[in-house]
Amino acid sequence: MVDVAREAGVALRTVSRVVNQDSTVGPELVQRVREAIAALGYRPDERARHLRLGVTGTLGAAVRQLSHVNPVLRAVERAARAADLMVLAASTEDDENLERHVVESMCRRRFDGIVLEPIGDDHGYLVPELEAGLSLVAVDRPVLGLDVDCVLSDNRSGIETAYRHLVRHGHDRIAYIGDDERIFTAQERASAFRACVTAHGGLLDTMLHTGRVDDGRVHAAVRAALSGPAPATAIITGNAQLSVEVLRHLGADAVDVALIGFDDSELATLLRPDLTVVAQDTTAIGTTAIDMLRARIADPSTEVRKVTVPVELIARGSGEIPPAS
Repeated sequence: MVDVAREAGVALRTVSRVVNQDSTVGPELVQRVREAIAALGYRPDERARHLRLGVTGTLGAAVRQLSHVNPVLRAVERAARAADLMVLAASTEDDENLERHVVESMCRRRFDGIVLEPIGDDHGYLVPELEAGLSLVAVDRPVLGLDVDCVLSDNRSGIETAYRHLVRHGHDRIAYIGDDERIFTAQERASAFRACVTAHGGLLDTMLHTGRVDDGRVHAAVRAALSGPAPATAIITGNAQLSVEVLRHLGADAVDVALIGFDDSELATLLRPDLTVVAQDTTAIGTTAIDMLRARIADPSTEVRKVTVPVELIARGSGEIPPAS
């Protein structure tokens, strides 16, 4: 802050007031301080600020289960606990602005490292943090445009395995209902499906449906796939949430349409027939992410790694339903 004050030609107290968003500081001084902050790459240390104020700005929530709906987070938490590390998690709700707010807040609090499930394709705000020594590992999706450690599932192989499995069971009209393709995993899975259809000489026509996981959108996708002169006899879904939505809209038709879901779920074995899935190895993903993060913290100069974790098709019945004759 002393350097910022010198650069801006103002008192140290003025810099402190601007950093703490004091509305009584004049706009000209605010502009000078902000320009100096940008020029010097200054980042406030939230720990120091909170120490002065006698508060932390952070709340704890000890609940029965937080990671219940996110198997990767559960695995990360367990691996961290085994290494005597505490994980404080926050949801970004697939919102790029909320993600930036959460991650920048973690950076200001000087966390030892961050495990990030990235959203969107603009993470330029992380560049100064990485240059300053931030230890970061991406899971599920890479941080596009930045060279950082990441752990991914083999999305393409998972879709290819599901498609071949359905073909072996007699299906040649296979539909795919996936998530919004702005999400890396959704784009990877949809792209793999397109390649499968082309390789088997099929037509995409009403067989490919991607977009937000919205009740109306999924209902329309299911109806489109199952209608017309050549309806689908099998469906692959892009994630566990979509599997649930598709099953809801299939209703009685679920016993006649083969279904394979990407991602396993506790609900998968409560159905009749049970749900055939492409299962991600969440334990391996979480353990690998923590191992990579600890290695990065210990030696920031270590080579950047990208690890792809294999997936597994688990046949339980729904993916083995033959096409109606």
